[in-house]
Amino acid sequence: MLPCHGRRSFRLAGRRCDDVDVMKMPSSNSKLISGAAIMLALWAIFLLSALVISWALDIDSRLSLSGEGTRMLKAEAVACSGAEVALHPAVTPGSPNLSRQLDNGASYEARLSGEGGRLNLNWLVAGEDPERLEILRRFLEIKEIDLHERDTMVDSLLDWVEPNTGLHHLNAPSESDDYHPPHTLLTRIEELKKIAGWSEFTSTPGWEDEFTLNSGGPVDLAWASRDVLLALPGLTPEIVDRFLQARRGPDGIDGTEDDTQIRGIDDARMLLGLNEEQFKHLNGLISFKDPVLRVVSVGTAGKAKRTVQMVFRRVGAVPQLITWKEF
Repeated sequence: MLPCHGRRSFRLAGRRCDDVDVMKMPSSNSKLISGAAIMLALWAIFLLSALVISWALDIDSRLSLSGEGTRMLKAEAVACSGAEVALHPAVTPGSPNLSRQLDNGASYEARLSGEGGRLNLNWLVAGEDPERLEILRRFLEIKEIDLHERDTMVDSLLDWVEPNTGLHHLNAPSESDDYHPPHTLLTRIEELKKIAGWSEFTSTPGWEDEFTLNSGGPVDLAWASRDVLLALPGLTPEIVDRFLQARRGPDGIDGTEDDTQIRGIDDARMLLGLNEEQFKHLNGLISFKDPVLRVVSVGTAGKAKRTVQMVFRRVGAVPQLITWKEF
């Protein structure tokens, strides 16, 4: 018998069975294939959803970063604006122009102060002048540095800046493979962190606020802080507190409109309450109205803040920029 198309002859349940149409037989394989296809489709949809969510989150993150970046740039721009305002020769420390709220919601707050009110370290150690070095030692004592540590700090600083002669100061460590003083004047205040004995002092917040390398040298009585004034010879806490109260005016803040107008060094002497003989002990150690100034301008845009700090010399109509720092 000739076989028909779509038919087969085979044994089923132990006997021969002919002429069974296999096309009409139910198949479990087709059901399995359909279920697998559905699972694959669902899996594909899940993956696609995950990719879409991830993409959306990435876009949101980028937009957030972009917005924050824009605010930071705006804050930096207004901080620069405040600093540039302070550079103008007609602007004084108490000027209302040093603070402004802009139409775009940003603002700046700039503070102008005299650089000479800080201790110029290169000036203090130059030539190992005993009177100047004593100012530094007394200042460190006021900061509660003990005697042994003060000696190490001062001698190590002297070794650091003085020409290499093969000798070193008594309380300074010898040079080694790990410690090499450059034997030149300081170029940055941060160098103090590298000098033996100074690590603990320079780890405290604000340690650098009363130091400089950019003033004319002598301490400017118009801007010196209480601790700097107390480091000067012959100035007791009573004298210094009386002087600061008079200099700062009723609000007790330097650089505001109610400050006492001190016209010169003689006015400063009278405010200190010193006679001419007492004042002679300060000759060569003090100045008044050093032309080097510092401006710290803080710009704000939303929650973003940026600070610009400039040190400049105000001589004539064009200021001479000395240092610029942003943070």
